[in-house]
Amino acid sequence: MNPTKIANYILWGFIALFVAFNLFCYTVKETEQAVITQFGQYKRVEQDAGLKFKIPFVEKVNMFEKRLLEWDGTPTQMPTVEKRYINVDTFGRWRIVDPLEFMKTLRTETAAQSRLDDIINSAVRNRISSNQLIEAVRNSNREMSMMVEVKDIREQDVTSISMGRNAIEDKILKEAKVSAKDFGIELVDVLIKRINYTEQVREKVYERMVEERLRVAAEYRSEGEGEKMNIQGKIENDTNRIISEAYRESQQIRGSADSEAVNIYAEAYGLDPDFFAFYKTLESYKDNLKGANAVLSTDSEYLKYLSSSTGKQMQETAE
Repeated sequence: MNPTKIANYILWGFIALFVAFNLFCYTVKETEQAVITQFGQYKRVEQDAGLKFKIPFVEKVNMFEKRLLEWDGTPTQMPTVEKRYINVDTFGRWRIVDPLEFMKTLRTETAAQSRLDDIINSAVRNRISSNQLIEAVRNSNREMSMMVEVKDIREQDVTSISMGRNAIEDKILKEAKVSAKDFGIELVDVLIKRINYTEQVREKVYERMVEERLRVAAEYRSEGEGEKMNIQGKIENDTNRIISEAYRESQQIRGSADSEAVNIYAEAYGLDPDFFAFYKTLESYKDNLKGANAVLSTDSEYLKYLSSSTGKQMQETAE
């Protein structure tokens, strides 16, 4: 037989085998599950991996994912129970657990994502609008550090937190699960990714934060002024005490010196009273008549030592 013909037969055989395989067989992967329909009517569900068979042109294979799928919502504006509007950004994970119900109601993952937008956003809005902002932000009543303190949160009593963010997320998941189950979907988790103030509220919050920082700065300045006054008062007290002690000591020294001087003067006066009186009078002349104009009588007792006879007599006595 001609080798070319043999090659053609083999080729056509492979083509026929490939066509037959695609007509009569299909493969379900580990990450997939299939719903088999016959003229649009449900026949069976294949969730085990392996080679499967079907009736060609009659049965149709509809493949669906078995793995976890992601849902990422868009930030949505919603109010808290105290009417503070915030933007809440959430995300979640889900999977198809009932492929038949999923095919009947949604058919595609795109439709499922759209339906989850409605289900999850509704649950998030219900929970956020039923709780305070602080409960959506915090998980516990632990003390916040100064770096993350915000007046808008601190002005509420932290001990009033009865639920917390994790509990709110659990309630959101529980509520959304019930609705998603009707579409053959199981929600694995729903988490709040980010919470932001709206633009109008954010500006007011920034203003309150600035006011809070200014208030804290004023408190620090007030404490500093008080400490300054205390230090200045202490310095003044210490200065007055030191000056008082120094003055008392100087007065004691001065008193001792004056006493000693008096004793010396007394001794000197006792040795020669006339010379002492002469000396003291001359000292007073130097102090009282220096640079002054005075009109005194020649027989004045004060000027008695200026007369020639008296001065000569005192000079002789001194010699």
